[in-house]
Amino acid sequence: MAQMDEFSILKGWRNETFPVYGPKGEILLEIERAGSALFGIVTYGVQLTCYVEDEHGLRIWIGRRSRSKQTYPGMLDSTAAGGLGTGRFPGRAVVQEAMEEASLPESVLADGLRSAGCLSYYYVQGPQSGGADGLLQPEVEYVYELKLDANTIPEPGDSEVEEFHLWTVDEVAQALKRGQFKPNSGIVLVDFFIRHGILTPENDPNFLEIVSRLHRRLEFPTATAPLT
Repeated sequence: MAQMDEFSILKGWRNETFPVYGPKGEILLEIERAGSALFGIVTYGVQLTCYVEDEHGLRIWIGRRSRSKQTYPGMLDSTAAGGLGTGRFPGRAVVQEAMEEASLPESVLADGLRSAGCLSYYYVQGPQSGGADGLLQPEVEYVYELKLDANTIPEPGDSEVEEFHLWTVDEVAQALKRGQFKPNSGIVLVDFFIRHGILTPENDPNFLEIVSRLHRRLEFPTATAPLT
């Protein structure tokens, strides 16, 4: 299919495979990551949100994706994130992504990294998805968070991240409303707001609907631990 040049999404060939799981959590086959959206398989990823709490209140480290990235260039993102290719474990993967993308020391990650559950949803690929616009893809994101002190500052460590900003909750909320976040990173921030009592049943009439949509049941076989 890639050689026939029929699908623009395949121009972003990565030589990285995603696993396709069977009903018992076993890997049935592997598929090139760039083509996963064409087949609607369940994809998996990890996302890390770093934050600080000080005299200024709770603030969140927000990344901006490189403008040269194939998918969602220049959009806002989590502190660190990445796809779970075949053979990658969530915990190991998020540490690797945090070190590579945000230059966070392994010692800091070992001391404070916290698993905060996972999200499951249908991802409607947008116009900046690199050729997958309109395709539906079920997805699972393993979510992590890390509280940093004032001396630990994320810095771009590779070509995937352009810059980081330490934003207030209100600044993040306004950027979410303007649609400036990569879609699946945006819902990770919404989930962060829920966990930290920022978004509540008392201040949002759609609270139950939001929570439900962040934890959809996917009618497909999904992974069972370990993710190999």
